[in-house]
Amino acid sequence: MVSPLRIAQIAPVIYPTPPGRTGGTERVVSDLTEALMAMGHDVTLIAPSDSVTTARHLSAHPSLRALQAYHGPVAPGVPAALEAAQLGLLAKHLHEFDIVHCHGEFAHAAVLGDRISRSVTTVHWRLDELDRKLFFHSFPELPVAAISAAQARDLPRANRAGVVHHGIPADRFSPGPGGEALAFIGRMTDQKRPDVAIRVARGAGRSIRLAGGIDVGNPRYFDERVAPLLGEDAIHVGEVDDRGKQSLLGEAAALLFPIDWPEPFGLVMIEAMACGTPVVAWDRGSVREVVDNGVTGFVVKNEDEAVAALARIDTLDRAKVRERFEARFTAARMAEEYVTLYRERIALAQGVMA
Repeated sequence: MVSPLRIAQIAPVIYPTPPGRTGGTERVVSDLTEALMAMGHDVTLIAPSDSVTTARHLSAHPSLRALQAYHGPVAPGVPAALEAAQLGLLAKHLHEFDIVHCHGEFAHAAVLGDRISRSVTTVHWRLDELDRKLFFHSFPELPVAAISAAQARDLPRANRAGVVHHGIPADRFSPGPGGEALAFIGRMTDQKRPDVAIRVARGAGRSIRLAGGIDVGNPRYFDERVAPLLGEDAIHVGEVDDRGKQSLLGEAAALLFPIDWPEPFGLVMIEAMACGTPVVAWDRGSVREVVDNGVTGFVVKNEDEAVAALARIDTLDRAKVRERFEARFTAARMAEEYVTLYRERIALAQGVMA
């Protein structure tokens, strides 16, 4: 019998784990933690004190969002202070774990020290910018698990430890009946392009409901590019929780995913598939890995192709969309693949020590 692993999951400090309506990274960390617990592993979640988990929970401070709710606006250095305190906690307990899985930004690599080979880092953002290049250049021995093959292409070969696609619990969403309207879920930002989604919906003669918060880093985008397009056939409902997603996605003919950046994964695509809802997505980043073209949706290159795809959307079988989700994108599958990766890293580390 294979013995259970002692695993540490290190969450970010901005939102609790799991988050409320916003925070995809924290949601993945929570789902992975709970799936590992269900497998019988000894899991410790190091996360803000307002997090909720069945695992052992270590915390240094509340999340940034909790502090903001209590104190109002906080100094720009607060996130770094929270991360330092959390990593200090990790340092105190580092040798208790067989493997440490980090989901933060950069500083953890220095804290891991001689345990760096017994770690896995998952980056939930793009890897092609200067900050990541400098980071990986400084820590070529840091094992990194990419969340898509597309993301892995921007990862130095020395850091590549494997690819594990995200997953969500199979029972979080259920197949919905579909409908005539379309759905969009994502931040109101130029990376996600809700304005394109509205134009495509109108070009296809369909209404659309859009969910997602206004990007705090670029609020002018919503005011200037999205708000003028809203109307009776294009309604922005704001941020939604899982119940809201179930309604929005389950009652939609399709999810529009008109991304304009190298998407490392795209969690909302598998949330739609869990509802049996096909996805019309632009051919960027991970999209071709997630969407099975002609089965769970259509991969397109521009607005005209998206409008044409919507004319064929009713040819797709919603039951098969859900079946493909269950086969490829559950949290249980994600946890199993990470455990395989963890055991590989541990074996390699033991071989080096021997």
